[in-house]
Amino acid sequence: MQVFGSSGTRGVANEELTPEFVLRVAKAAGTAWGVDRVGIARDTRYTGRMLADAAASGLASTGTDVDRLGIVPTPGAQAYAEREGVPIMVITASHNPPQYNGVKLVGADGIELAVSDLEDIEEVLLAEGFEVAAWDETGRVREVDGVKRTYVDELLAAADRETIADAELTVALDPGHGAGTLTSPEFFRELGCRVVTVNSQPDGHFPGRDPEPVRDNLEDLGQLVRATDADIGIAHDGDADRAIFFDENGEYVSGDAALAALAAAELEKGDTTVSAVNVSQRLVDVVGEVGADLELTPIGSTNIITRIEELEANGEHVPIAGEGNGGIFFPSYRLTRDGAFTAARFLELVAEQPVSEVVAPYGGYANVRHNIAYESTAERDAMLDAAANHAHAADAELNTRDGYRLDYGDAWVLARPSGTEPLVRIYAEARNDDRAGELADEMYETLAEAKADA
Repeated sequence: MQVFGSSGTRGVANEELTPEFVLRVAKAAGTAWGVDRVGIARDTRYTGRMLADAAASGLASTGTDVDRLGIVPTPGAQAYAEREGVPIMVITASHNPPQYNGVKLVGADGIELAVSDLEDIEEVLLAEGFEVAAWDETGRVREVDGVKRTYVDELLAAADRETIADAELTVALDPGHGAGTLTSPEFFRELGCRVVTVNSQPDGHFPGRDPEPVRDNLEDLGQLVRATDADIGIAHDGDADRAIFFDENGEYVSGDAALAALAAAELEKGDTTVSAVNVSQRLVDVVGEVGADLELTPIGSTNIITRIEELEANGEHVPIAGEGNGGIFFPSYRLTRDGAFTAARFLELVAEQPVSEVVAPYGGYANVRHNIAYESTAERDAMLDAAANHAHAADAELNTRDGYRLDYGDAWVLARPSGTEPLVRIYAEARNDDRAGELADEMYETLAEAKADA
């Protein structure tokens, strides 16, 4: 696909992702969907209202009525889609930096569109074969109230409130100025937790930290856990479909370790789980110990969702799936990544033992990640060619499902182009920092040299 990547389409707002472009995407979606009504939601980004206005105009021009949901977490918008039976356009760039924005498309079943559905919309977009309604048949736009409250109520109904409340947990929460500021504090309090917050004012400039919930952006949360003697720290990204945790000592918990702990609690023999090609050995080990199966996809929620649907259509049971970035699916609840629900499931484990003990079996791994930005397709292609040459020359098992992953038995390294930013990402994992750093640095130097020569 030329337009839609691993999780919608994104770019620097008003430069790459302009109102004109969003208008065209909305016209293409309205034409391809051919429905009477579509919802529009957004996160807190500064450019969100501008782009949502463009989307509403585009949809209305095709004769489609528009439900304006306002600022709501992406999983809350997906819940509305499923409940009302209408597709949704979500204006969000999720974890990307503040200057970015994007469009994520959700079907009337509340699930992000599969690759084939995105291709249908992209075909209309590129051909500019838009439906054009007569002046007196253009769509009407209405504001919808109560979406966030209904979403919180549904979360509460799905969580084990009694177990969590009985534990009398203190939650330190960092929703990162994103859409989760408007729902997660309320949700965790109504679960019976004492909640203390940082970066909990909705602000599209993201003044306290960047939206991506990675260790380097979450120092304030670690300090808050220690200062308040909290039992757990929870962080979201900009649209609150991810959850990352800190333990009771204010120490960062790897997203891969949290996924492994949740998988160990969910999986049974004969089950299947789905993850991406950058899967941690932690999850591989859990799957092997339980006697379950592991399916790998290219990185990105769209790819994981598509594979879950295929497996379930063939009678496979997939109780949990996801990636180590905090984006986890519990398909029996809803086939969406939901940071608040993921956190509630983790709180059920923490009600029984401290976070540090929950994740202790999944320690002993070191992870390193590097990013290399590029400014042209020539630079990107040169780096990917260099990664290919490096991979074929290495004494390792090669997986090319998404980029180039080299498995050395004791460690692995992966180089792949980002689906949302002009970056080539490098991931490495090993049993110690030196080995992971060595593999990541070697790949980085190879790609950096190729970029310089491009």
